[in-house]
Amino acid sequence: MDEDKLAMFRNRLVKVFRHLKKSAKRQAITCYRVYDHDIPEFPFCIELYGDQLYIAEYKRFYELGEEEHATWLVECLKIITQILEIPHERIHLRQRKKKADRTDQYEKINSEKQLYIVNEAGLEFKINLTDYLDTGLFLDHRTTRTMVRKEAKNKRVLNLFCYTGSFSVYAASGGAVSVTSVDLSKTYLNWAEENMALNHFFDIQRYQFIHADVKQYLRELGDDAFDLVILDPPSFSNSKRMKDFLDIQRDHVTLLNDTLSVMKIGGQLFFSTNLRKFWLDAEAIKASSIKDITKVTTAFDFQGREDRPCYLLIK
Repeated sequence: MDEDKLAMFRNRLVKVFRHLKKSAKRQAITCYRVYDHDIPEFPFCIELYGDQLYIAEYKRFYELGEEEHATWLVECLKIITQILEIPHERIHLRQRKKKADRTDQYEKINSEKQLYIVNEAGLEFKINLTDYLDTGLFLDHRTTRTMVRKEAKNKRVLNLFCYTGSFSVYAASGGAVSVTSVDLSKTYLNWAEENMALNHFFDIQRYQFIHADVKQYLRELGDDAFDLVILDPPSFSNSKRMKDFLDIQRDHVTLLNDTLSVMKIGGQLFFSTNLRKFWLDAEAIKASSIKDITKVTTAFDFQGREDRPCYLLIK
């Protein structure tokens, strides 16, 4: 084991955690990312969720032997627990591997299930740190969620590919007239409904949850149906429940234009993708204006990692 590299990891973690902890405390934020592949030899994503710690270990470009990896991981966890002052029983470790067929990113990895309630900006969300690779709350959208809440008052809001409904909760808390959440996964729709209920948004007339293929659903809507839309699709999906697979680079123009077609003139569309090399074909999109808001929506714990393009489109 290379002690010098372990010392380098320790020093890096001390430095970033000291800085991020201050920023989080100043902003009253309890869920934030601490470390993300800062050093290639330590391919971790480390996130704090209140008093719980989530660690995703990504597959290395080169392999360690089983015994060597186990020893290395023990030493890394020892460093992490010491610096972040989180006991082992509150640490949730998951291992991610890049899939050759780019299957759904929300893969269930075992049958264990343990939910926690966390607070963000005065709102509560259920997260799952045990049986899914993703926790249920995308921390990199924190700033965008705040923007949606500020714009939602008296508006009809549509949340497409809603996942666990965090944008829906923010929109409802901002005073939206109605919030419609759409997803093809019943699991995530139920989760979204639970998050809304957790924040006391129960009105079934105002808050609807639609189980549908987004691309098909948009084609069934009329004009002028929504004032504000959140569109945060996966970069790729080949779900058997869809009539066609989704490739966001290939399909984004059609998807955006179909979304704009159901909005009122002057309506706002927040569009984001996690495809790092995404290229927006702005000339083919039927919007009156398109603004790249990637930098202004990049939260303090994601600075320097502006690899999640985000745009604000006006119809």
